[in-house]
Amino acid sequence: MARPKDGASAGSNVPSTSRPAGDSRPAGGRASDKPTVERRGGDDVPNPVWFKPIMFGLMLLGLAWIIVFYVSGATLPIQQLGDGNILVGFGILFLGFLMTTRWR
Repeated sequence: MARPKDGASAGSNVPSTSRPAGDSRPAGGRASDKPTVERRGGDDVPNPVWFKPIMFGLMLLGLAWIIVFYVSGATLPIQQLGDGNILVGFGILFLGFLMTTRWR
């Protein structure tokens, strides 16, 4: 009677160590074992492509709004708002900074 190469007896329940190429199962794994795949949770998902341009765009737009208000002598961007233009500028800027908390 021929003996197996791995040293186990013919009637032994010891799994063979030879596996097909590319098999990522651990040694002695069952045929039903599948390779583990990392799943990304809701917090690990990367941002969409449009996220960074919008985020930086809002910050720059808010800054430009405030600069235009001061340089124009309070006549631009919207003259009827008067000093409320500062609040609008900071509001837009703040939206951009709020987006940085969700940036990955």
